[in-house]
Amino acid sequence: MFTKILYIVVVVCLAISFYKDKGKTKKALKKAWKSLENILPQFLTIILIIGMMLSLIDNETISRFLGSGSGLLGVLIALGVGSITLIPGFVAFPLAAALLNNGAGSAQIAAFISSLMMVGVVTMPMEKQMFGSKITIIRNVSAMLFSLVVAFIMGSIL
Repeated sequence: MFTKILYIVVVVCLAISFYKDKGKTKKALKKAWKSLENILPQFLTIILIIGMMLSLIDNETISRFLGSGSGLLGVLIALGVGSITLIPGFVAFPLAAALLNNGAGSAQIAAFISSLMMVGVVTMPMEKQMFGSKITIIRNVSAMLFSLVVAFIMGSIL
């Protein structure tokens, strides 16, 4: 129901925009389409990889390693995987939803997503060059600790 309301709001706003200035609205729609064309190949590739992963890994395995019953170990596994993985947010959130639907726990997914977005193990060499080793280590350790806090808060709320 909420999705339908959002679609209606978007269509109404688009109609208002088109009424006010047809040229700008057409230009904005062309830019939006171009952005979609640029993102689509990456997005489809990641969706394909997610689909293959989920077909190879059964729900019991996901539940065992990332389920609510996996506890702290599952949170740490998710934290580690999120820290070393470099995927954009628009791919991470559908992946998280797929994992949740296949038996992963909310604390574990919160650890995965927050560490994925904040911890940069893969980008550490470049970050060290730009900011120095001390700042890079402090930032990444702080981000990991914050990801743990987020995981435990989300695990207790949901």
